[in-house]
Amino acid sequence: MHALASSISYNILHAGVSPLEKMARTALVYAALILVLRFVGRRTLAQLNPFDLVVLLLLSNVVQNAIIGPDNSVMGGVIGAFTLVGLNEIVVRVARRHARLNDILAGRRSELISDGKINERGLKSTGLNEAELTEFIHADSLDDVERMTLLPGGKIDVHKKGPAEAATRADLARVSEQLAALQVAVAALSKN
Repeated sequence: MHALASSISYNILHAGVSPLEKMARTALVYAALILVLRFVGRRTLAQLNPFDLVVLLLLSNVVQNAIIGPDNSVMGGVIGAFTLVGLNEIVVRVARRHARLNDILAGRRSELISDGKINERGLKSTGLNEAELTEFIHADSLDDVERMTLLPGGKIDVHKKGPAEAATRADLARVSEQLAALQVAVAALSKN
């Protein structure tokens, strides 16, 4: 019984690979995933369809194997988790301070609709099409959209056109006065 408890505790607490190797594996996989996600673009982040979800789930399994290697110990998992979270925190903080690095890692805003007109370059650079834009705003058309921007995190910022201004009583009175003045002017011209 003592031998079994000793074996279990050894397998839980002793990593199958060195902590330095575990950290290096985690850092390399993290960097590779950043590149992969930048390659697939924000379209995937903005609109996750069933195919994208399957790829992400399979990717997580493939990446897990690359990080853990031959090590299934709890200690190895803890080292990997701390390395991953710590590395991510460092990258996020550095990227916040350096706009250029942030643009490289997260990307820039992409104007999809500007002044009510579709920006073809913006659509092309993001891999989106007009039908997907319409789907994003849950509408039948894009006619009432003034501006639409795809943000670096994959979210979409939509600004709709303002409603046409309603005429006030003062506006109607002013137009009525102008119309009466025009009628007087036309009547005077027709007498001549």
